[in-house]
Amino acid sequence: MKKVIIFLAIIVVLFAGIAFITKYQQSKNTTHNPYAKAKSVNELKPETKDQLDDPLYQNIILPNELKSKLQDKKDVTVYFFSPTCPHCKRTSPIVVPLAKKMGIDLKEFNLYEFDDGWDQYKIEATPTIIHYKNGVEDARIVGEHTKAEFKQWFNKHVK
Repeated sequence: MKKVIIFLAIIVVLFAGIAFITKYQQSKNTTHNPYAKAKSVNELKPETKDQLDDPLYQNIILPNELKSKLQDKKDVTVYFFSPTCPHCKRTSPIVVPLAKKMGIDLKEFNLYEFDDGWDQYKIEATPTIIHYKNGVEDARIVGEHTKAEFKQWFNKHVK
């Protein structure tokens, strides 16, 4: 009888441990998910999941947030990108730190996860940066450019 009780106790402890680990992993995934209001980590595409801890992709704006800002006639600068785009992979390390250094709140919109954005914001290629003034598109820059070109564009249209 003692052996049965010990065996059952071990099984209960193992199941409790598995439940704790699973719950811990789920909560950890949620804390590092800037997409959490729209999608759980499990719903994200693998290429997006790979960027969750990347410091270049931490200022994500979700479709509803962008729509709300534009409807409220706010100024916002948005970097439309795709995690699968080779041009974006080369542009992000230039644009994101540059915008931060210049004091620009560059919002990042993931077109790979939210593909309605292609038509909604008339995006023809990535990367694309659009500055909205009073909720209306004011300026746009498309494609790969040098740091100097992006800096000039930010100074002319955003600052």
